[in-house]
Parts: sequence; structure tokens; C-alpha cells
Amino acid sequence: MCGIAGYYGLSANEALLNTMNDVQEHRGPDGEGIYVEGPCGLAHRRLSIIDVAHGQQPMATADGRYSIAYNGEVYNYLDLRAELEGLGRTFETDSDTEVVLQAFAQWGGEAFDRFNGMFGLAIWDREEQRLTLARDHFGIKPVYVCRVAGEQGDALLFSSEIRPILASGLYEKKPNERSIYRYLRFRAHEDGTETFFDGIERLQPGEMLEADADGIRRTMFTRLREELAELAEEQRPYDDEAAAEYKERFIEAVRLRLQSEVPVGTSLSGGLDSSAVAVIINQLINEGDERTQSVGVQQNTFSAVFPNSINDEEKYVDEVLDICEGHVDGHKILPKPEDFKADLRDFIRTQEEPLISSGPYAQFQVMREATKHVTVLLDGQGADEMMAGYIPYYAVYLRQLRAQGARAAAAELSKSLDVLFRLGRFRVKAKLKGRKDVPVTSLLKREFTSQWTDERFPVEQGNLKKRLIEDLFHNSLPSLLRYEDKNTMRFSVEGRVPFLDKEVVKFIFSLTDEAIIKDGWNKRILRDATRGLLPESINRRRNKIGFTTPQSEWFMRLKNHFYSIFLSESFANRPYFEQTEVLHAFEGWIKGTNNADTMMFWRLINLELWLQEYFDEAPQVDKATAQAAPKSDLEPNSGKSLDLTTARGETVRRYPLRTELFAADDDLDAKVLPRVEEFFSTLAAGGPEHQAATQGRWYLFISEKIIAITQGRSYFIWDIKVGKPARVLSKYVTRTPAGIGLGSPFTMQLAIEEAGLPRVLYAAAGGAVGKAIGRKGLFYELVGNDIAAIDGPTEYSAYPSNVSAKLAPKDPDRVAARLTAGIRDRVPTAYKDQFGGTIVMDANDIGRNVLGSDVPGDKARFEEMFADNPLGQGSEQTPMALVFIQD
Repeated sequence: MCGIAGYYGLSANEALLNTMNDVQEHRGPDGEGIYVEGPCGLAHRRLSIIDVAHGQQPMATADGRYSIAYNGEVYNYLDLRAELEGLGRTFETDSDTEVVLQAFAQWGGEAFDRFNGMFGLAIWDREEQRLTLARDHFGIKPVYVCRVAGEQGDALLFSSEIRPILASGLYEKKPNERSIYRYLRFRAHEDGTETFFDGIERLQPGEMLEADADGIRRTMFTRLREELAELAEEQRPYDDEAAAEYKERFIEAVRLRLQSEVPVGTSLSGGLDSSAVAVIINQLINEGDERTQSVGVQQNTFSAVFPNSINDEEKYVDEVLDICEGHVDGHKILPKPEDFKADLRDFIRTQEEPLISSGPYAQFQVMREATKHVTVLLDGQGADEMMAGYIPYYAVYLRQLRAQGARAAAAELSKSLDVLFRLGRFRVKAKLKGRKDVPVTSLLKREFTSQWTDERFPVEQGNLKKRLIEDLFHNSLPSLLRYEDKNTMRFSVEGRVPFLDKEVVKFIFSLTDEAIIKDGWNKRILRDATRGLLPESINRRRNKIGFTTPQSEWFMRLKNHFYSIFLSESFANRPYFEQTEVLHAFEGWIKGTNNADTMMFWRLINLELWLQEYFDEAPQVDKATAQAAPKSDLEPNSGKSLDLTTARGETVRRYPLRTELFAADDDLDAKVLPRVEEFFSTLAAGGPEHQAATQGRWYLFISEKIIAITQGRSYFIWDIKVGKPARVLSKYVTRTPAGIGLGSPFTMQLAIEEAGLPRVLYAAAGGAVGKAIGRKGLFYELVGNDIAAIDGPTEYSAYPSNVSAKLAPKDPDRVAARLTAGIRDRVPTAYKDQFGGTIVMDANDIGRNVLGSDVPGDKARFEEMFADNPLGQGSEQTPMALVFIQD
């Protein structure tokens, strides 16, 4: 497996080729090369699999006319080589690359339809000055293309991944909003030529592109789709002989994909498809087949397992390992939600475009382990789309039978009820519990969705094989193949998919539909072919799980992290999302009051993180968990200053003190007072400058948040039962940049419970009048400081404040007086006499407000001392400061 890149229509540019090549080094760590001739440049990264000692690329024919950059494997290359040798062609290497190149030299673009395998390639014809790109029949290997400005009209960039095009500097990045809409609305994300990057396209499965002086042309080099539709009309009777023939063909497909000079292993999920591949390889080992030399005496299998999860298939994995005992080394990977959180940005970067679920992360983890042991990995991809592996196919088949006659449909229905029950059980359960549906469009901005009201995503509902063809080439398989290519190549592993042998697929489609579904059993032909090879528990499984993660369980475990993403300023500022509605829906999912699902929330999260990764300028960090650099008590927080001169001309020195996080059952005094005492005990070591700055009058400023938390006045947002008045009123309050204030339903609900609905309505009416006359902030003036101090969750706050809403503290003046008394009992006499008292401050980067104090005088004076908010309650964990007046 390799990576290709290049251009057509530009002047010779080796630097560009090297730049594009370097970005996809992971696709080919074993070698690299570039080729430049006229308006064309080819670049190649090599992962050596066959003819390791030779086969370097770009490769040219002996006469120099044709040069190739090739990614993939053509499994029938030995047969093609023999045919070409019979036509007088000679070969200098044993690689399949040279066979592909010579085949093109002999037959032109017609050669591609002769290939049985996977490929994405570029061939330059020096004589005709023509570039040809091609992608294999099923699209197992990717080819991306992009038109850019050239010296004389349009030029073309191409590559195996999107990032080389982005790195070229010739493409101006822009999201494809049509793709974004279809992804959010229909879950469509790989159903055509368009990618999520406006102007970057992918070649379709079986497509060829030619670029020369006459322009750029795109055509299909194969009629495979049409052939499958024609074969489907044959309806060859299904019997034992057909099952035996399929078994023979499939075993040969597996055997062909063992060709390798480097170690080969198997991805084993425990499902029917991957288990079939594993046991067939085991049978070939037992038979001493020469092709298994690449596997070795023991087959390496790799399985993601999730103990105690509803998604766990470990018992099925173990049954396959038991059958292969003596010839297998099973590797089990245990992905955990904390791993997923840590890998999330890398995973999204690797995939380059959004995914419909977190499921492929299981494969990501498997590849990370597999690369330590093997270079090639076989798996079961593609079987579901050719043999109706998903439950919705039953409904399509039943409609087809119903159109053919009620009796046949009724007979099949009676034996499929348990399968259909699994399809609808969660929706029925939700309806019985009165849970409301949450349409994804209700979470999107109307200005965005109104542009795409004509978009549709029709699927075949009444003909099984037509639906399978749709899903093989359009709806389902293309995305799964993309996930596999990105995940395997991220860790320099070649993935091979024996079910996608085009001759095997053709054979299945020539058979009657009963070879696919019969008596409630899908994949009938595969079950029949593997009976006696597989344990009955796997051969007769009906509860398909798939190679995925326990997404719902993980979302609940990581709800705080995901909530902070929805709460972020970047999410709020996107032109796509209605942030308040998203937060409300996510809260409802957490509490179980709506019928939203994690698939919908995942799309929102994935899109947001994808936009951050590929379009936002500033590097993204998790503000709630990112650790600030350690600081001493005598240093300011990052980006802040120790000293400030107020508008009154008074200069103050502020020392922010770091603490442990506060919780509801903490003793406030027991955590605050020792920190003040500790400050003075270490002050002398700070030197004369700090000793001089601490001789004057001083005060303790403490955040109202930690007081409220220790008083039990902080609530997880999913524990707040939001009523209709709060939901309505919050829409009329302007949200501050970080989500602070009453502009969200949960903080408004706390305000109503604390102050009463009449007071809030009175303030809301006053606020409306204030807006009309141009006076801002009247709502908060009327509602009162205690209500204005209610805080919602903010993305920068440390857990649990990033997912909590807090009331103002109770009796802040009394708390201040108590702390003052405790400080006077602890600090040295010299400082005790200069201590002025305690200020309870509600401060953030957009405002400040004294909520309580035991210090007489003008509160505005103390608010000025915090004009730049020197505290930090995120990773800084400095919720209090000692403030000294400077002479």
C-alpha cells in the first residue's frame, strides 16, 4: 500500500511534489520518489509488500513513454503478467506495479477493467502528454482531485488523501456547505464525487480521469454496476452446488489476498464475516498452502473487545480462537472512553472528513496494535452490502415479496419477526415512555437549512438487489472503505478485503435472492458455505453488532467533555448550529426525557471538531482540562499582571492563589485559610521587591463561585428541571461570549426558582423597554445582583463548573466576616494589623460585581481593582487573590 500525489498543468515543481509527498509519509514509510516531465509531476510514498527489493516508484517503461505512481494491489497480476508475456512484453521486476504499467501500455484504459484488486493510480503518457487517473471497481483505494489555477488555465492536483492538496498552497480552503447539510440532515457523507472541502472531489469507484491539452474528461472504465443489475435478473437457482461453488470462490479470494513478502494478519471482530476469513486462513494453514507463508505458523488476529458492554463480542472471538488453537495468536485491544477522548482530535484529523458515528475508532485502535506485528491485515468489509447484513434489508425484501404476492411475503415475515423487532424496539420503547423526537433540523439555524430545502436522499425500498447495488457503490460501503483506508494507513498497515473480489460479487448477484435472505436468515450463502468451519453460535447468529464502539455508554461517560464542546464559543459562532437548542436536546438525552440519539450528537461534535482542525486558525485546546503552567503565589496568571492602577489613580498589587478544586462537601474555611497563611510563610523567600509590595493595607478577594459550590448551590445542568417560562424567557436575554448569564434555559430556571417568576417577568419587561430606548443592562439592574450573579457552565471553567449552573452564594457578607476573623487568627501580627477584610467578588473577563463584604465603603472601588479579572477558575485554579494597596 502506498500514497500517490501529483499535478497536471503546472510548470516543473519538485518542491510542490515533495511537500505533498511529505504530508502522507505514513502511507509509505519504506520509500519515496518523484517524477517531473513537461506539465506533469508524480509523487509516491511506498509501503513495500510485494517484491520488496524492487518496485520503487514512480516507475517507467523501458522506453520511457509511460510512468506510473500506483497505490494498491492487483491480485490477478500473475495471470495478467503471463498474458502480457505471451504478447511479447518483458519484465524487469516481480512487482504487480510493473504488470499494471505494462497492461496500460498494452491496452490503455481498458486494462483497468481486467484488474481484480484495489488501486488508485496515476499514469503519465509522455508521447501523448496525457495524465490518466483511475480508481478501482469498488473504490477501496481513494483518489482525490482538485482544479486550481495554472499558468495557462486550469491545472489539476491529485493525491491519495486530502491533506496533500491542502498543503500544496494552491487550494483555498472552504467548507462544502451542501455536504455539511446532507451529512447533518441525512447522514450522507460519501455518496458522490463531492467531499466536505468545496472544490476537492473524489473519483468514483470504477472511474477514470484523463487530462491533456484538450481538457479534463471523467468516464467509467467499467460496467460493473450495470453487470450486477443484469446478473440480478438471471435468478440462477440456489442449491448445495451453488453454495459449494461460492465457498470455493471465496476461499480462493482469501488465498489471493495472502500474497505478500511481509507479515499478514486478520482483523477479527467476532462477527460472521471476519470470523469466516479467520477460519478459512486457519484451514489453509492446516492444509500447508504455500500462500500462508506470509501468515506464518500462527495467524495473528486483532480484536477490539468491550468487557461488560452491550457491544462486546469477546465470547465469539474466543470461540474462533478456540477453533484455530495451535495456529493462532489472538491480540485483544480494549478501547476505553478515556482513550477515545485523548485520541479524538487525532482520529478526526486522520479521517479528514466527518463520520456518521464513533464506531470506526475501534478499528483505529486495532490498527495501532496491529502495526506492531503485521504489515497487511485482512477483514470482512463489504459482506454486509452484498449479502444484506443490515436489518433494514429485511424490510426491503419483504416489500419486494409483497409486490410479488402476499403469501410469500407472509411466510418470510413470520420467520423474520425477531429481526424486525430489534429494528423497532427502541423507538417503540421511547414512544411508550412518552419521549419526544428531536429532529436534527430543530438544532440547526434556519438561515442555513433554508438554502438546502430541495436536497433529498432517496434510497431503493422495494427491490433487494437494486438496494444492495446502491449501497455497494453509493450509500454505505464507500464510507466504510474510507474509514478503513484512513485508519489502516494512519499506522502504515495495508488493509485487504477478500469479500470485495469482483468475480465473487458477480457470482452472488447471479443467484436467486433466496441465496441472500431466506426464512429470516440473511447472508444465507455465507452461512451455508461456512457450516462446519465456524462454531454454530457464530454461523447462526442473528444479533449483528458490527465493528463499533459502545457509543451510548461512552457518551454518558464523556458527557461533560461533549457538553463543553457544545458550550464552546466556536460552536456558538458557527453558521450551522442553534446552540441553545443543542444544549437543551443534549440535556434531555442525559436525563432520558427525549428520544434523541448519540448518532445525531456525534455528527454535531464531529463537524465542530473537523471545522476546528481544518479551518480554524488558532490551535484548539480543551479549556476545561488544559493544564496551565505551574506558577508560584508571587506570579500572575498567564496574560495577566500583578499590578493595576485603577481609574481613581489607586495602584494595587494582586497575588492570585492556586487551590485544589472545590466540591459541595468541602469546608470552605479549611481550604481557604491555610492558603492565606502559607502565602505569608513563604513571602520572605520571594525577595525584597515582594516584601516591599506587601507592607500596605490588604484584602482577600474570593470568587463567589467556590462559596456557592461549598454551600451546595451548584447544580449539574442535567439535574435542573427546566420549565416552559424559563425556556421562553431565556431566548430574550443576550448570551454573553462565554455563555455566562441568564441567556440559557437552565440558568433562567434557577433565577425563577430563586427570585420568583413575577420578579423575573418584571425585569424582563423592563429589559424590553430598555432595549427600545437604547439602554442596555436594565434587566440585570431590575432583577438584582443576586440573580445577575447566577452563572451557567462555561467552557473555560474546571470540572464540574464547566457543566454546572450556580446560584449566588447565600449570606456573602456573613461568609466574608467569618473568613476575615479566621485570617486575623492565622496571619503574622504585622500583616494582621494591615488586613482590611474580605471581598466576595463575581468577576469574569467582561465584568465584575461585589456581592458581599465586611469592608465598609464604596464597592465600586473594589470592583475597579479587578478591572482585568486577575483570577482564573479554569486550569489556573486561582479562585482567590490577596490584594495590597501600593503607596
